[in-house]
Amino acid sequence: MKAFGYILVLLLMTGTNTMADSRLPTINPENYSDEQKAAAEEFEAARNRPVFGSFEPLMHSPNVMNRARSFGDYLRYHSAIGNTLSELVILVTAREWTQDYEWYVHYPIALKAGISKDIADAIAEGRRPTGMSEDETIVYDFSIELHRNKQVSDVTFKAALDRFGHKGVVDLTGINGYYTFLAMQMNMAQYPLPDDGVKLKRLPE
Repeated sequence: MKAFGYILVLLLMTGTNTMADSRLPTINPENYSDEQKAAAEEFEAARNRPVFGSFEPLMHSPNVMNRARSFGDYLRYHSAIGNTLSELVILVTAREWTQDYEWYVHYPIALKAGISKDIADAIAEGRRPTGMSEDETIVYDFSIELHRNKQVSDVTFKAALDRFGHKGVVDLTGINGYYTFLAMQMNMAQYPLPDDGVKLKRLPE
């Protein structure tokens, strides 16, 4: 009994969570239900690849998974603010939710899309980036206010509206909301980071 207590103390001290690998384990396609098979086929038809990444824990509710995939098809690839700025939003969201996998996937994509490494690294460190373009500043301010204040000030809203229009502010909010949804799901499921991944710094609340 004393040994068990000692082990428990060590786990708590190191932050190890024994539930991490078992909360929502990835389902082997061989074990899919009929509903999951149909959802996986629809996913592959839309994305040209099997279910992967953040969608794996969602397969435990396949209808939610495919509706999320459909939502993301538009917001990530076809939004009114464009793919480069959407990647900036995703980095801000991953940082605000300390979602390691989301950051791991989108950091290199953001750099390739045109977000500078200095800006991305500042976001990772929880700092306001310097040297942002006017569009990046508008998107950054809008997203940070949504996450931290749960609303957007009149000044920030007007700047976004003047630049991106009514459709743009809806899409900008949608990208923040969509990647918050995925971050919440992965944080809840404790979705694992690949072996070559590096966790985001844990920032003080």
